[in-house]
Amino acid sequence: MRYCTQHPDTCIDHKMKVLLLLVMLTAAACAAAPQDLSGKMFTFPQQTNSAHVRLETSREEFSAVTVCLRSFTDLSRNHVLFSLATPSAANDFLIFKKTAADVIELIARNSNVEVVGQEYKLNTWHSVCATWSSQSGLVQFWLDGRPSSRRFVNSGSNITGHTIITLGQEQDSHGGGFDIKQCFIGMISDVHMWDYVLSSCEIQRYVDNLNFTPGNVLNWRALQFQITGRVLLENKPVSLYECH
Repeated sequence: MRYCTQHPDTCIDHKMKVLLLLVMLTAAACAAAPQDLSGKMFTFPQQTNSAHVRLETSREEFSAVTVCLRSFTDLSRNHVLFSLATPSAANDFLIFKKTAADVIELIARNSNVEVVGQEYKLNTWHSVCATWSSQSGLVQFWLDGRPSSRRFVNSGSNITGHTIITLGQEQDSHGGGFDIKQCFIGMISDVHMWDYVLSSCEIQRYVDNLNFTPGNVLNWRALQFQITGRVLLENKPVSLYECH
């Protein structure tokens, strides 16, 4: 058995310093540095109730939201595209594709509305954007640059609290409650989120991959994320027109 040969207070102080150093090193290792994912995509290859990507943000209050992403899937059943939860609302902002053809469900502050008439083809890359404002209570969905009607869903209450954002799984509780029948299978890329409602011109620039303003909440070019389960980070395939 080893005994401390120094004064007991000195030994305790030394142990505390070592412990503090270990905690700092662990925290540094766990803190994911932002990555530029330009030209990359997340691939969700199988049906599961666990595999997902958590997107990191320190923001805890939103009076407005715009989310844009690109997705590719062959799913005809219900599946999630984007899930934001807080402790007070598991569906604080949700983009959800319904089984019914060309029906998208948008949820803000746990209140939902369905938008219809968008041509959501399978096995095709789609640019998806959704907006919501607490002041007006209106949501709007954009598919490949085509807007839906503006619909009222919820007003007067901001999204507030510890924010958890997931891709691949829909949160039925804060950070969990995943349902295997609602998981996403396919590829997702170019995820951006803003804390304001983007103009139609800015959304069109995103769709056309022109010089648009990156998200100030989530930025695909400087993204902090954590992968759980079988989710692959891969190079995004080039268009057939770009093949040589």
